Amino acid sequence: ILQIKWGHLKHPLFQNGGKPFTDENCSIGKNLKKSQISELAHLSSKKGELTLVLTAQDVVVEGFCMSNCGYHGSGQGKKSVFIWVGNSVTQCPGQCAWPFHQPIYGPQDKPLGAPNGDVGADGMIVNTASLLAGVVTNPYGNGYYQGLAEAPLEAASACAGFYGRGAYPGYAGELLVDSISGASYNAHGTNGRKYLLPGLFDPNKSACSTIV
Repeated sequence: ILQIKWGHLKHPLFQNGGKPFTDENCSIGKNLKKSQISELAHLSSKKGELTLVLTAQDVVVEGFCMSNCGYHGSGQGKKSVFIWVGNSVTQCPGQCAWPFHQPIYGPQDKPLGAPNGDVGADGMIVNTASLLAGVVTNPYGNGYYQGLAEAPLEAASACAGFYGRGAYPGYAGELLVDSISGASYNAHGTNGRKYLLPGLFDPNKSACSTIV
């Protein structure tokens, strides 16, 4: 995995994994078009490689918050794939960082505690995991999905907002709760970290399946 960080992303969650390329000064600006995200993703991508492009909270990307919280795509010739995810904490946390922030619509219940103490970063983890499931099952747009190819429902997006048993729209489901911080999570990671990961569509059950 090649990791490209655009802007100031200093949370420890972004310090590990992959071969990092960081441009804190945002040399081509902080207002990016989708075509520029694709260009960044293919700076040094190799055949069969996955590139993860992460943009900071002050970077505006075409379509961000209006139509998506991130997306995945592929390079020319379908030889490599990429995922882009933005930090929504100052732009649209109610849309892209729920359930760690109150939603922009619907019941305004108290948000869940972010397991790593950062609403924006933990929201990015959720969105990255969702897109990773999509890029694995539908890497080039002709894999496994429901609906139209232009706006597909993929393994995770078909189960948006489902994180635990009993989940329904507006309710994340029954989750594990950290006894010290009170944060909600459903998965354990390395170095004792905890995460909230999305439910995935189970074709055998024709229903969403969650970790807990």
